[in-house]
Amino acid sequence: MAVPFRKVSKTRGRKRRTHYKISENQTTKCPKCGEEIRPHRVCPSCGYYKDKEVIKTVEEDNE
Repeated sequence: MAVPFRKVSKTRGRKRRTHYKISENQTTKCPKCGEEIRPHRVCPSCGYYKDKEVIKTVEEDNE
């Protein structure tokens, strides 16, 4: 079994891990209502995805 010849220093390990950071969620505007939504998901406010109604919202049922 392979065993490291020398101990890896803290600095070397931390240099390697500099790119392991979390990024902010990307958002786009809903073409129907203009609300900020995550891409490739149904808009929670209007219920549309790619110009098709996927979910009936409560607001539309009352009208």
